[in-house]
Amino acid sequence: MELRHLRYFAVLAEELHFGRAAARLAISQPPLSVAIRQLEDSVGARLFERNSKEVRLTAAGHAMRASARKILAQAEEAAVEARDAAAGVVGHLRIGFVGAMLYRGLPQALRGFQGRYPGVRVKLTEMNSAEQITELMQGGLDLGFVHTSRMPQELESRLLVSEPFVCCLPARHRLSRRASVRASDLRDETFVLFGQGVSPDYHDRILSICAEAGFRPQVRHEARHWLAVVSLVSQGLGVALVPQALSHSALRGAVFRPLAGARARSDAYGVSRRDARSPLIDRLLDEFGGASVVVDKP
Repeated sequence: MELRHLRYFAVLAEELHFGRAAARLAISQPPLSVAIRQLEDSVGARLFERNSKEVRLTAAGHAMRASARKILAQAEEAAVEARDAAAGVVGHLRIGFVGAMLYRGLPQALRGFQGRYPGVRVKLTEMNSAEQITELMQGGLDLGFVHTSRMPQELESRLLVSEPFVCCLPARHRLSRRASVRASDLRDETFVLFGQGVSPDYHDRILSICAEAGFRPQVRHEARHWLAVVSLVSQGLGVALVPQALSHSALRGAVFRPLAGARARSDAYGVSRRDARSPLIDRLLDEFGGASVVVDKP
């Protein structure tokens, strides 16, 4: 079995069409067909069912697809590490982050870190909290920046930011001219909210703020990213309660007002595996200025 065979298999498993797969691989169809047959002979099982009308993965093909992707990713990572070593790069960090971290000190922390450690390669990927925890557990990330404190025992976290929620309103909303807004003022509004599976802590804290004000929010739209929440509000599709840092997003059509009387806060954590702790992780987290940064400004 060769990496070439796995690469061909992975592309064909995505395309399920020999012509399109061959075009992506920049080869003709006959060599692709030969490589797939060689791979099936090596594995000892048929990976595709094919006829004149369609190409489908067999049960064996489905089982092999995830493993093939992982092997190819590891091979690419090994090649990157070798090139980095040749170029004098002395480490790498694969970092996941929720979008709100762009307004919570992450760019400044990265700038300071890379100024001190220019030989470290940093790869950034925006993901929600649940996706990051999955990737951390599977070894796909070294460090995550998440909103949740709920995580498996294999992970450890450091509180980086704790800040109040603010009310995000369409610019022409009836409450937009007030100096501050109380949660009870939003009783009859429709909300834009994160799905519970995407960010359970955020979802539950918004519900708790509304519950304290004596109502359950009417959720009309759900989003997967903070900026999507603010964008939907800016288009007049509802109101939202968001971390204070999002008030710096400067999306046209959205305004932000302090939320009077609410006790719940929005927290952000740096998270990594306990058994894969790197000094580089601690050095980057230290750029945030200590164990936590508490932001509480109107």
